[in-house]
Order: sequence, then C-alpha cells, then structure tokens
Amino acid sequence: MMAPVPIDRVREVRTPVYCYDTSLLKETLETVRFHISDRPSWKVHYAVKANFNPGILKLIASAGLGADCVSGGEVRAALDAGFAPSDIVYAGVGKSDEEILLGLDEGISRFNVESVAELKVIDTLARSRGKVAPVSLRVNPDIGAHTHANITTGLAENKFGIYHGILPDVVRIALSLKGIEFKGLHFHIGSQILDMADFSTLCNRIADILGRLDTEGLPVSDINVGGGLGIDYYNPDDITMASFGAYFSTFKRHLRSDLPVHFELGRSIVGPCGSLVCKVLYVKEGLTRKFAVVDAGMTELIRPALYGAYHHIDNLTSMMPEEKYDVVGPICESSDVFGKARMLRCCRRGDYLAIRSAGAYGESMASSYNCRPLPGSILY
Repeated sequence: MMAPVPIDRVREVRTPVYCYDTSLLKETLETVRFHISDRPSWKVHYAVKANFNPGILKLIASAGLGADCVSGGEVRAALDAGFAPSDIVYAGVGKSDEEILLGLDEGISRFNVESVAELKVIDTLARSRGKVAPVSLRVNPDIGAHTHANITTGLAENKFGIYHGILPDVVRIALSLKGIEFKGLHFHIGSQILDMADFSTLCNRIADILGRLDTEGLPVSDINVGGGLGIDYYNPDDITMASFGAYFSTFKRHLRSDLPVHFELGRSIVGPCGSLVCKVLYVKEGLTRKFAVVDAGMTELIRPALYGAYHHIDNLTSMMPEEKYDVVGPICESSDVFGKARMLRCCRRGDYLAIRSAGAYGESMASSYNCRPLPGSILY
C-alpha cells in the first residue's frame, strides 16, 4: 500500500511538486531482487530515463541495481548517484563523440550499439584512447508489442536497432574491428507492456537468432532483453506494484539459453511510488461541465497530452461528496488536460489534488515551456 502523501510537507513548498513514497520504492526493489535471486547470472539495470531524481537514483544504486543510460548526462547522473561504472550500460541511437568518450574514459560495462555507422565511430574513438570498447548489438526482432504506437520499438523498420536479418554480417564487422570487443545482443520491444505473451514471443525470437549465429560460428557472451514491463495506472491503491513474478517467470520458462541475462526496467520500478501534487486554482463552471483548473500542466506531466495516458486523480483535502470534473492545467495548449469527466470529491480553490502513478516519465520529462519553473520533489 502506498503511504499517504505528506500534505503538511506539501503545504510548505511551492506546487506543483512530485512526492515519492520511498517505502514503496524500497519494497519494489526488494521484490525485484527476490525474483532473480535464483539466477546469479541475471542482472537488472534501472532505466535512468524513467526518473533521474538524485534521491531516487541513490536509493536504487544502494539496492545493487545497475543503470541503463541513454545519454551522457544520464551516465554522469548514474556515476554521481553511486552506480559503479561496471554496472552501467549505455544505449541510444545518437551518441555524440563526447558522450562516447565519457563512457570510454569512465570504463562503463557496455555500449549497446544501434547501427554499423555507430559501431565504426566507437571503434575509431576507442582506438584513439588506446582502449577496447565492450559492445552489444541492439537487434530489432520485428515484434509489435501490444502498447501505444509511440512506445513500440521492436519493429523491423525503426530508428532503433539493427534488423535481425542482417545481424550475422554486422557481428562479423564488429569482430573485425580492433577497438571493439563484441560481447552480446540487446533487445527492447517497447514500453508499458502488460501482455506477457509479448515477452514469450521475444524469447522465441531470441532463441532463433542465437541458433542462427551459433550455426555460423559467431559467439555471444550474454543477452540483454531490455525492459518494457508496464504498471496498472487505473488502480493505484489496489495494485501498487508491477507483475514482477509473472514477468521474470516468463523469461525463466521461455528463454532457452544459459547465457547471462540483463534486464532494463524503469517504469515498473518507480512509476507507482510517485504522485504529482498540485493545487486547485479555480473551479470554472462551463455550459455542461465543471473544470478544476490546477497549477500543474503538461510542463510537469506530459504523458496525458503526449500519449493520451490515464492517471488516477485524488482530491487530498476534501471530504465532500463527489462531483464530475475535467481536470485541466494552465498551459496555453488545448491538450493540457489531465482527465475528463473524472469523479472527484468536491473541489474548491486551494484543494490539493494528487495525480497518481507519476513516478516514471513525469519529473524526468518536465519542461520550462511557457517559462515555467521545473517542479521540485519531496521524498518521504
């Protein structure tokens, strides 16, 4: 159960503010570790892009997870939070020379490479430093995950990764480069996936690819299956944790390989523990509906505007009967809406609302559009 938002602390700070339940986060991390405790060669890396709040990162690093980064800034944030370089993997389709050199100089454990062009640049930069870069090749397995089109990443023609049909030729290129140490394969088919059959399909495709490479005498040291496990946004009080048991057991049953396995989980670890708390500025009476106008907007939480994403909303400070509201923000965009026709306890100016399950892709995607200040945070 998520601990109640500390409303007394919220009243002392500027809203909107992100509030993170660290007890739930710690329980989640312990659950993740439990489900892989029987697989000593399995390693979970936290996807830093989901939430790089320094306090959150330090808690995750202290729990022994690795870090999955997609920018030089995230690599630096992971190092500052206490993640060991040997536990950091670095993916992303557009790594700059400066970012690659950062990873090389810091001695991170792996570059997840997404194209032949990138592979050759890393080779050149590594040799210029007198180093050899450990590399996994990100493979597009041509799997369409059952999720939003904007967060599906494993199709054949996609900006991410290398089409599996040309993989043997790319492996041969990697093995020929003096500044590259080819280690393994990296996969990621999408985000907010709730159907475990998608992960079963991925396991079957991985087995086919490994078999093909083995037939051609091309060695693979380990596998990174990515992340993508979703959470329940509709019932945050009843379902406070992702289905880690079903997720990991799917790979235990269907991944037919004895190789070490790496996972990259983000949303499922931090999503449920966070709420965006905002204040009601006005209750506007429309022709047929009421609007609760709040001081948070798409600048603090863009997911509803970007994906049409649902977040449960609670009125933290009202004990009045429920009424129906459109909860909207102050940004000068028609899409700045958190929810339509939501049943909330009667809203009045000054009430505090909690937009739930906002621990992932909330604070990390915040912007200063309309010259708005970035939100602060409370860890409790």
